[in-house]
Amino acid sequence: MKLRALATMVLLSGFGGAAAAQTVFVDQGDDWTPALRDAFYTQDQGSRIMPLAWMRALRLPDGAPFLQDALARYGYLPMPGRLDDDLPVGFTTNGRGADMAVGMTCAACHTREIEVNGTAYRVDGGPAMVDFQAFLADLDAAVLALLDDAAAFDAFAAEVAGPDGDTAALREAVETWSLRFHTLMARSLPDPAWGPGRLDAVSMIFNRLAGLDIGPETEDYLIPDNIALADAPTRYPFLWNAARQDRTQWPGFAENGNDLLGLARNLGEVYGVFGEFHPATKPGLVFGHDYISRNSANFDGLRALEDWVWEIGAPRWPWALDRELVRQGQAVFNRPVAAGGCVACHGKRRGERRALFHSTYATPILDVGTDTRECAILGRRVQTGVLEGARIPLLRDELGAEAPAFEVLGVAVIGAIIQQATSFGPAGLGQEAGGADQADFMAQFDDLRGAFPMGAAGTGLESGETGCKYAARVLEGIWAAAPYLHNGSVPSLRELLTPPEERLAAYTPGPVYDIEAVGIATDQPGFGQVIETTGCAALDSGNSRCGHPYGTTLPEAEKRALLEYLKSI
Repeated sequence: MKLRALATMVLLSGFGGAAAAQTVFVDQGDDWTPALRDAFYTQDQGSRIMPLAWMRALRLPDGAPFLQDALARYGYLPMPGRLDDDLPVGFTTNGRGADMAVGMTCAACHTREIEVNGTAYRVDGGPAMVDFQAFLADLDAAVLALLDDAAAFDAFAAEVAGPDGDTAALREAVETWSLRFHTLMARSLPDPAWGPGRLDAVSMIFNRLAGLDIGPETEDYLIPDNIALADAPTRYPFLWNAARQDRTQWPGFAENGNDLLGLARNLGEVYGVFGEFHPATKPGLVFGHDYISRNSANFDGLRALEDWVWEIGAPRWPWALDRELVRQGQAVFNRPVAAGGCVACHGKRRGERRALFHSTYATPILDVGTDTRECAILGRRVQTGVLEGARIPLLRDELGAEAPAFEVLGVAVIGAIIQQATSFGPAGLGQEAGGADQADFMAQFDDLRGAFPMGAAGTGLESGETGCKYAARVLEGIWAAAPYLHNGSVPSLRELLTPPEERLAAYTPGPVYDIEAVGIATDQPGFGQVIETTGCAALDSGNSRCGHPYGTTLPEAEKRALLEYLKSI
């Protein structure tokens, strides 16, 4: 198979300093251009980790700059030719002067690089093999150490503020940042860690919003008791098809498929990944709350990113294929489920029509016996802080003093979208516009009922059932998305076709790929961290490799054929 002509450039791998001969950009269709790629890598979406000057002045325990290797030690990928050459793919800046902050964009977690025979292959929109927990823990530790060492802080202050800067004010700002960040890290990060390629994103979104954003201003907005251990890790999903599935998120709780629903999905992500957001009670404003004045989300940037995601094509297998075996495998794929086939759940069928110019793929939501912990966390209840009493007429009921975190997130996302879109003055919607105009306005946003739907905060299962339902996506490009199952407990497609009781109990994540097994290779020179999984007896561990037994009883020849077909789509 041909590689795109624009595909090669010399790079260094970010894992263990091992040199890769070149990086090849895998063919992802003619619509995915180099210009779109660069924009995707750097587009600001409103995330603000900390002031850029702080991160550049921050030091590791050995005295080296925190940004010394452009964060390659955590698996983040280099972007040659970038002016900010100390920032990797998916890290961006916003603001100006002393207010300029470093943040993350979706490319940080959704750009994949795999290595085969010493060559690195870049897959845009693929699940990143990054150790996000190690990055968070090290950043927390570095700031704590800085505050504990007067000489180190003086050197930091001289670099950040200059010789005439206000060191006392800078120290107060760093202490406030550290109080909030350390509170989040100390209560959120699990042991054992998520490991490279995995993240409990839903818990972290809940924790940041409920724990750091909606508390009283006098307490630095903190509600520490709203922060829970984030111990339901999932693998990063791939982005091609993401905008096209008619339901999204691993448990499939959110409707999807148009710009407004995409904006809701992406805004929720910004709240979880360093967005600055402090809603406030404001009588007279739309719905009695202000969701915008202290909200760093870049709505234009989020809309642009969603537009670009529609252009990311599924990656095309870069190596030779056995076409006869592909044909045989397609026949296996198209069998009924009872005969080991896949098409009933993962076939491409038209889904709900939610946009004028786009169609979606039907996305079945099914319990296939896999780990249940993801669903358990969706029922978490939190104190609502400044959002007590908040409501979105016709879309969201009033929040009490406590509410499901899922519903608090829905109000925070939908309230901000409506307020940003309407930009009504202090008189507010309804008072100035009148009831009829209010009804007409709300009808335009009816799709937002499905963004974080009320009643979806459980499991999507009927009352009394056990288990957990997850979205069954179209499998184009699945070869580039290891590890597998929603929680990343299975390292390869070959292993997924093995009966659950015989699957590997542990594996080492990393970039090196086994193109025969179609997934993570056994020998990894990278992080050195082992992912320990559990069997079917601990289905709620967050790390269970149980479930999805489909295709596991196929004859070996048919398994080989099915794998060859999955490489080809």
